[in-house]
Order: sequence, then C-alpha cells, then structure tokens
Amino acid sequence: MSFEEILNDKTIKPKEKTQLLADWISNNTKEVNALLLYSAKSKDAIKGTCIEAFEMATKNKPEIISSSAFLFFVEALKDKAPRVKWEAARVIGNVASHHQKNLKEATINLLSNASHTGTVVRWSSAYALGEIIKLKTSINKTLVPKINGILDTEEKNSIKKIYLSAIKKASD
Repeated sequence: MSFEEILNDKTIKPKEKTQLLADWISNNTKEVNALLLYSAKSKDAIKGTCIEAFEMATKNKPEIISSSAFLFFVEALKDKAPRVKWEAARVIGNVASHHQKNLKEATINLLSNASHTGTVVRWSSAYALGEIIKLKTSINKTLVPKINGILDTEEKNSIKKIYLSAIKKASD
C-alpha cells in the first residue's frame, strides 16, 4: 500500500492511519522525501498526520531522516498549525543527535515556540530543546541561559521539569 492510498482511505481510523504511515516510513526509507513533498502541499490535518507518523518512526529509527528532511521539520516549526509545530518539534528531538550540524536554526525556531500559547507546543519544544542540551554541544553556551530565562516565566511544572532534567544531565 502506498502512502497516498493510506492517506486517502476513508475506512482507516486516524490513529491506525498514523501507525500505518509510520510503518510505511520505516519500511520505505528511500521514499520518505516523496511523503515530505506530499505533506508540504497538503492541508494542516494531513500534514500533521504525516509529521506525527515521522515522529513515531524516528523513535526507533532516527537515522531515516536525511539532512534535507531535517530541514523540512525545522521549517515546519514555523507553521501556523499548532499540531504541525508540536509534531515537528518531537521529530527534531528524536533525531537531533544525528543532525548536530543543523541544530542552530532548529534551536532558533524551537525557542520561538517555547513561548507559544499552546501547552503542547511548549512541551514539545521543551522536549526537543532538552534533547539538544543533552548533546553537550557548543550551542549550550547560548542555549542554557535562554532556557533559564524561559524557566522564570514558564507556568507549567511539567515543562520546567523537562528543561531542568536536560540541564542537569548536560552538567554531569
């Protein structure tokens, strides 16, 4: 079954569709750019489903994301749809260790989303930023002070906990 058939099949329930797409991505790694191009031209709901499928697939296979695919997710952080933002952040968190040369722009976009009104967008941004901090790269020199500033204003303890845990692991 192709990704288009999965996405267009009205008999498949949304969660099952996402899982089928994640499996398709894992089994068709040479064709993931076709799905990215398709999702880039799609409406927010389909784009969100596609990116969520990438998030599921990258939990176990982060190496499937190429540099160009990584940049797609970095750009998706700027999308107007909150679901697209949070799913893209989770993909970036899953694959950050494989794309350390491209983390600067990702960090800029994630920091922008760290003050979003939506809790899930902020949580997902915290997850990705936390994963970047744990890599102990030179980015931490500027990133950690910015995160400390976010900690001063963040109202959700669950989000604060993500940042504090990452900073602690990076300092060990």
